[in-house]
Amino acid sequence: MKLKTFLANAAAATAIAFSGVAYAAPDVIIGVPNWPSVRVTAHVLKVVMEDNLGLEVELQNGTNPVVFEAMDSGAMQVHPEVWMPNQVNLNNTYVKEKGTVRMNPNGVAGDQAMCVTKGTAERTGIVNLNDLTDPEMAKNFDTDGDGMGEIWIGAAGWASTNIEKIRAKSYGYDQTMKLKEMDETLALAEVDNAVAQNTDIVFFCYTPHHMFALYDLVILKEPAYDAAKWNVIQPTDDPEWLEKSEAPTAWSTAYLHIHYATALETSNPSAAALLSKVKLDTAAVSAMTYALVVEKQDPAEYAKKWVAENGALVDSWLQ
Repeated sequence: MKLKTFLANAAAATAIAFSGVAYAAPDVIIGVPNWPSVRVTAHVLKVVMEDNLGLEVELQNGTNPVVFEAMDSGAMQVHPEVWMPNQVNLNNTYVKEKGTVRMNPNGVAGDQAMCVTKGTAERTGIVNLNDLTDPEMAKNFDTDGDGMGEIWIGAAGWASTNIEKIRAKSYGYDQTMKLKEMDETLALAEVDNAVAQNTDIVFFCYTPHHMFALYDLVILKEPAYDAAKWNVIQPTDDPEWLEKSEAPTAWSTAYLHIHYATALETSNPSAAALLSKVKLDTAAVSAMTYALVVEKQDPAEYAKKWVAENGALVDSWLQ
């Protein structure tokens, strides 16, 4: 969804208003990118704001750049889960430079890496991420017979997907492995099949996430994170981002932060105050995503139940 879509919707709403038809815009619009934990957090925030603040809250899908642009313009008010340092370029632009977006300081710790199943590790002997630069090792992950292996690096639109392209170039396994971008649901279905069929698979993995509860995973070893060697540029910042970037080490610890429009401090100060205080942890977010993805619970109903069962925590956000 592009930003112009939001602006077109706003123009349509104005036209309806002048035609005499009543139109009530929601008090808060939460942007929702395409991964499970951000979706469940969005529903929890919606329930808390509606039940405790009496606000009308709407959820709208959007990529990370679109949600930030919309918070800047006023078309949206909340991004429930911004991964840092993945989205540091957007954070720098809208939080630090323009000041149109605020960041909740309470980050949820997360990790990002490349994983194989335990069976894959035992069959192939793979231990290090750099092992994938060996053509003979890469052949273990070749499913189409072209001599190159395949590795899922994330979904289109994720900042981490771009960074994994940089990491593949930096290590050199972009020469031996085809880098697959696909929806996470499809990627995890491939993991399910690999486990069932005892076949080899390597893929992007991260916490908080339910995949570690579903599978017996092995994280591939890498040199420790080194800020001096980590030079990451996103495509939104430079058309030659891939050529100019390097990241030949492990990721640093990530932190997931709620972001919200600065304008909320004036239009809905109670909502802004709440969003500045929300605090979750890795275990809670992982359990939430497990409920949605594995147990197939309805996100709206699950959010209502979660809020009711975590009253003391929610109350601490409202104080």
